Amino acid sequence: MNWQFISTQITEATGTPFNVVNARAITGGDINIAYHLHGEQQAYFVKLNRAELITMFDAEACGLNELADSNTLRVPKPITYGICEDQAYLVLEYIQLSRRTSPSDRLLGQQLALLHNQPKNYFGWHQNNTIGSTPQSNRRHANWPDFWRDERLHHQLHLAATQGYRGHLQTSGEQLCGHLSDFFSNYQPHPALLHGDLWGGNAAMDSLGQPVIFDPACYYGDRETDIAMTELFGGFSTDFYAAYAEISPLDAGYKIRKKLYNLYHILNHLNLFGSGYLRQAENMIAELLSEIN
Repeated sequence: MNWQFISTQITEATGTPFNVVNARAITGGDINIAYHLHGEQQAYFVKLNRAELITMFDAEACGLNELADSNTLRVPKPITYGICEDQAYLVLEYIQLSRRTSPSDRLLGQQLALLHNQPKNYFGWHQNNTIGSTPQSNRRHANWPDFWRDERLHHQLHLAATQGYRGHLQTSGEQLCGHLSDFFSNYQPHPALLHGDLWGGNAAMDSLGQPVIFDPACYYGDRETDIAMTELFGGFSTDFYAAYAEISPLDAGYKIRKKLYNLYHILNHLNLFGSGYLRQAENMIAELLSEIN
């Protein structure tokens, strides 16, 4: 990477001269290449990927800005993004992160509840983005079950079919999609601003103990989808859920719907990582179909 070019873009974006002293690779991500970029007095976090994926970084920057504008949770501030030679880049504020504690988890629950109170008059978003590296359609809908069926489950099932996952997954998946409204007969969610990819690896705390969330896949949807994903892989404490519920208690039907929402992510893992997730997806669909009266 031409770090001098990146330094120039940072200087132009911030109005403060920046010259890179050291670029240290950061391991742990499986989608982008990441660097900790050091200057004499400032540091930044830089993501790199193929040039044709610049729209992914554009959407991430827009999502971080929208989350920041909610004045609820701290997120890394986007500095600049673009293309340098054959690589796309995204420069973010560098935040020294550490593992969350019980007090920060409690604050995270409170702040997430406030984030979910950011209203909108439609489900979706003003642009598409990605969930992991999978394109995510955010076409606007007035009706939530229609959005979840058309922009989430149908999309993932179609991707699965193109990768050879046909047969029972498709037939049972389509059967579920045909009965989606049954899960919302006594529940009408309002559009809420969502992080969209809120697993434990996308939340931490800063040096002052304040929660920080990052790597969003934002859109406006049912707030239960964010809470459901926090349960999918674990990593959130009882303090987090208790604090959230004090501000925004969950509907009783969430216990069933969370499987409907996490099915989307399991299907996405099937499409990204392979057949190890096929049985889990099929079992989730079967369990959901068993709930239909």
